[in-house]
Amino acid sequence: MHPADRPPLCKRRPQSDDNLEAAYHAHRTSLFHFLRRNAGAEEAPDLVQEVFARAAGSEQRHQLDNPGGFLRRIAQNLLIDRARRQKSSRATFYPLRDEREGATPAAQEWNLEAADLLLLYEAAVDALPPKTRRVFLMHRVDELSYREIHEMLGISIATVEYHMMKALNQISKAVDHGR
Repeated sequence: MHPADRPPLCKRRPQSDDNLEAAYHAHRTSLFHFLRRNAGAEEAPDLVQEVFARAAGSEQRHQLDNPGGFLRRIAQNLLIDRARRQKSSRATFYPLRDEREGATPAAQEWNLEAADLLLLYEAAVDALPPKTRRVFLMHRVDELSYREIHEMLGISIATVEYHMMKALNQISKAVDHGR
């Protein structure tokens, strides 16, 4: 049998799977920290796995220009889905109790308002211009200092400050108008 006619000993994974694996190694830690801050330490590991499971099942994985942004969007969608499930389960199954026994109606209302506020905030972050969003997420989510962002992106510290002020201003306006 000619060597070219032999089947390969192991199949080569498609390039997109290699890209996804590289994205996993590059972004799993920052995703874990992001999810831990937003969902808690107990749920974060499972949510990170869910992010990559969804990414592996997505047809978009074949054309990733920005794997980190793709994974972050999946993580944000998971958190939104989680907040909606919690909101609907609270609204549907919240037992009526005596105020001395549990959550007061005011506390229940506050929890619903907090979930709505989170959705407004996430939508505002998503609406930021790409570079401003990147700087904002690097500082707020990845917890990088302005100096670290300046070094990583090759922009001045004043430009980092500009993007942060722009992001905070736009998010504040969006959240205030959404209330």
